[in-house]
Amino acid sequence: MIDVDRAINAGLMSNEVLTRVSGQVGHITLNRPEALHALNLKMCEAILTALTVWKHDPSVQVVMIDHAEGSRGFCAGGDIVMLRDSGMGDASEARAFFAEEYRMNAAIKAFPKPYVAIMDGVTMGGGVGLSVHGRYRVATERTLFAMPETGIGLFPDVGGGWFLPRLEGELGTWLALTGARLKGSDVANAGVATHYMASDRLEALKASILAADFTGGADQVLAGLLNGAADQDLPDATYAPEQGAIDRCFAGEDAEAMVEALQAEGSEWSLKQAETLLQKSPETVKVALRQVREGAVCATFEDNMRMEYRIGWRKVQSPDFIEGVRAVVVDKDHAPKWSPATLSEVSDAQVGQYFAPLGSDELSFD
Repeated sequence: MIDVDRAINAGLMSNEVLTRVSGQVGHITLNRPEALHALNLKMCEAILTALTVWKHDPSVQVVMIDHAEGSRGFCAGGDIVMLRDSGMGDASEARAFFAEEYRMNAAIKAFPKPYVAIMDGVTMGGGVGLSVHGRYRVATERTLFAMPETGIGLFPDVGGGWFLPRLEGELGTWLALTGARLKGSDVANAGVATHYMASDRLEALKASILAADFTGGADQVLAGLLNGAADQDLPDATYAPEQGAIDRCFAGEDAEAMVEALQAEGSEWSLKQAETLLQKSPETVKVALRQVREGAVCATFEDNMRMEYRIGWRKVQSPDFIEGVRAVVVDKDHAPKWSPATLSEVSDAQVGQYFAPLGSDELSFD
């Protein structure tokens, strides 16, 4: 049973994200179905507050995050229309959102207790940040994972610089630059999810987690519940036949060379990837490439998030982001006019400006 009084007294209840304690489980439910649970500032504040309280609450042994029933998405990302509107002004609202979201991502990554995300349905952008940094991540046949930000002139943030380069080979680079989608069991094959199961098992799994006694060892009990419900034998990844080409073509520091390598590869798949890359924001492709390369060598997750905050601070006011959201979300003509228009026109100096220190405006985790 949900301890509503305790949740209200802790200040953890809101309309768009529900945070409450049930038994020994801190339970977070995204509740903004009309926007596929896309995150806004208040939602991030509520989640971060809950994690901060539960971190120190000995009665909370496990945290579970899911989404309200009746929608096809876990979380479609962040509120990019708000980000664009803010970027067209002084960007203060966008920057406040990034700061809180990134602190929330860091809190999930550092959370000392088991954290399990139910990634059922669309899981993109901010939804990836809510899930992939947790200890346990459950995908189903309905899971659709992507980091599609290069298509709107943003960048694969929420810790993309950290987790993407730590996937097998150059898989993360391919996902970051092209916005390629992974579906169902491929999400687990890639290591984005830790478990895969049929969606019709989820309600029973969640009920068993909420009712479980974790005092004998939370990780051991939770892993047993997840392993008992999950498929143990996954089909081969649908991208597996292309893994060699991914590793060959998406290596290095040069985006133009990647396009050339894909074209030289000559397969139907590789030619499609080259075409896709050339449709994305050229500036953002190069920013994202540097982001995943620098993220791969960051000493800590917090260092990576400081880097991403520097990029986000500036990117929300960039012409390509303003234009990308217009084309894809506002006018929906899907015909953005990127500036610069080609990869070769994007200089190293232009990319480098996004990574410059922010001085007194650097992201803090205090």
